[in-house]
Amino acid sequence: MMRMCLTGLAFGMGVLTIFASPPLYRTFCQATSYDGTVTRRERVEEKIARHDSNQTVTSREIVVQFNADISDGMPWKFLPTQREVRVKPGESALAFYTVENQSSTPITGVSTYNVTPMKVGVYFNKIQCFCFEEQRLLPGEKIDMPVFFYIDPEIEDDPKMNGINNIILSYTFFKDKVSEE
Repeated sequence: MMRMCLTGLAFGMGVLTIFASPPLYRTFCQATSYDGTVTRRERVEEKIARHDSNQTVTSREIVVQFNADISDGMPWKFLPTQREVRVKPGESALAFYTVENQSSTPITGVSTYNVTPMKVGVYFNKIQCFCFEEQRLLPGEKIDMPVFFYIDPEIEDDPKMNGINNIILSYTFFKDKVSEE
């Protein structure tokens, strides 16, 4: 009886780990800015509207570079469509990533992202993104995925952000084992 209870408990914990880990990890990262994940205090739309009404755009130019990785064993080709964009705080920008399933079977992937330097994450706002969403690609299918972002002009008022003129937005795609089963 005890063995059955312990086995059931271990099985339940395993199932919880598989199904609850991604949403819990995402929530933890967004709440703490862990690993360069952006923290939300104010909705991006509210922030943009506030700065638009004040016509807050600075003269400082920031280079946002894009990185794309795939986890081991993921038979996808994943690349940023452009290597970088130049944007001024207070402006929004659009970039694209291209992903292609190079296998002979349909595969579902999920991406995570981070922003470096990590301390700039609070000022980097993604308006539209493919991260944390399942992307199912058929064999040989190739798609472009947009990332629409905004750099908060309040970055100018933070002395810890002095001298930061380069930001790296990095995505990693992982095979979604839950949807594959």
